[in-house]
Amino acid sequence: MILPTVLAENARIHGRRRAMLDQDGQFTWAEFADRVARAAGVLRSFGLQRGERFAVLMRNSFRQAELLWAGYWSGVVPVPINWRLSPVEIAAILEDAECRLIAAEEEFLTVLDSPALAAWRNRVLKIETSGGPKADYEDLLRITAPVALEPAQEDDDAMLLYTGGTTGRSKGVRLSHRNILSNGWQSGLVSGIRTRDVYAHVAPMFHAADLHGTMGFLMGCSHVYLPQFTPAAAAACIERDQVTITHWVPTMIKVFTEAAEPAHHDLSSLRMLFYGSSPMPVEWTRDVCALLPGIELFHCYGLTETSPLISILDSASVREALESRDMSRLKSAGRPLPGVQLRITDDDGRPLPAGETGEIVVRGPNVSAGYLKRDRETAAALRDGWFHTGDLGRMDDDGFIFLVDRKKDMIITGGENVYSSEVEAVLYTHPGISEAAVIGVPDERYGEALFAVIVPKAGATITAEGVIEHCRAHIGGYKIPRRVALVETLPRTAVGKVQKAELRRIYGAPTGGGAT
Repeated sequence: MILPTVLAENARIHGRRRAMLDQDGQFTWAEFADRVARAAGVLRSFGLQRGERFAVLMRNSFRQAELLWAGYWSGVVPVPINWRLSPVEIAAILEDAECRLIAAEEEFLTVLDSPALAAWRNRVLKIETSGGPKADYEDLLRITAPVALEPAQEDDDAMLLYTGGTTGRSKGVRLSHRNILSNGWQSGLVSGIRTRDVYAHVAPMFHAADLHGTMGFLMGCSHVYLPQFTPAAAAACIERDQVTITHWVPTMIKVFTEAAEPAHHDLSSLRMLFYGSSPMPVEWTRDVCALLPGIELFHCYGLTETSPLISILDSASVREALESRDMSRLKSAGRPLPGVQLRITDDDGRPLPAGETGEIVVRGPNVSAGYLKRDRETAAALRDGWFHTGDLGRMDDDGFIFLVDRKKDMIITGGENVYSSEVEAVLYTHPGISEAAVIGVPDERYGEALFAVIVPKAGATITAEGVIEHCRAHIGGYKIPRRVALVETLPRTAVGKVQKAELRRIYGAPTGGGAT
């Protein structure tokens, strides 16, 4: 099966049910499928043929979904672009992907005035923003005849997603129809999604996290798109559209539970909340459960290359941990999804027994075939049929995975291996700390030293010395940060991951040690 077959079947079986909910209108599955077929015709009118690529520079919207599905329908490969990147970084992606067209909302048209993007100024399809002024897209859609579904193979590229871009050169991850659909089925089996559910797309659509919503397309659910997350906007969306499922990141959950606006809205329709990109402190889990009584929480782990999920800690496990007060399970990323084979291996690729830490490697139908024009990187990541995630973890006797660190984030200080996540967990037990990130910085004596970057809680007064003393009571001396920086915010990616490379750039000057 290929992705457009799902849409065609939804139009046939669920034709009169609501597919898209938006302030610009509501569309049934039959109407949405017709718009997608017409949008595919619009792409063809720009000369795009099967296998060629076009870029999408838009915030979350049903029109972006429409264009992505138009790509699947016509065999043209969409390339969603992170609109937070600089013009130079965007140009590098467009060149690497050989995009022949950019579909852009009005908000981002000024970006195309940059000299770096001069080559694409005359290759732009202007798209309306919900509630915004008229552009070109809707008129073209109205006058363009729908085109027939383009036959494709399951292993054909469906989407090209770029990972990275904050440091170094971005890599284009090739995701096939089989990859994306497989992960939709895998996620749906574990979660128990229903046809009557309403899925809110909150994670940026240029990020693989949004592909989690594929399970909603497979089930014929209704979909609503939030252009930008704020607690007020999210709460209003949940109430207005009776949202039942959404996928956030821990930082979104944190600010949502701390904000005043959610208390003024009826949030009772929300029954499933998925979160990922990083583990969530136990305190944040308790807070969201208090705000949303009866909520089913799912902790997801995955990567762009796995379309996106590898494992899920299901709501029953979360509930059991909270009720038993055994919070260790909440630190788990759950068990591998059905159809995913997962191993923990040593540096030579040999499987390790339960409880030992090594690299997480996986294989399954959701794993990408590799990177566009990056044969060397593809060969390094995919070895002997296994995808090497670059994540360090362990598996317990019950098959639960515990993420320890990124391989590149492990700190070697004085010959000892230190996992930053372990130190961060201790820092989060400090009553005055809101957020924390630990990195390794060059040190003349130890090679690397631990450096903690901390966001204090509002109204809290803390010192670097006090933080170090707190750690001294909980972890071994070689794991204690030797320097501390107190800041207002941590640099994060669009989906809430702390940008540790940026922290290393800021604080990475060699030192002999000591607190700051």
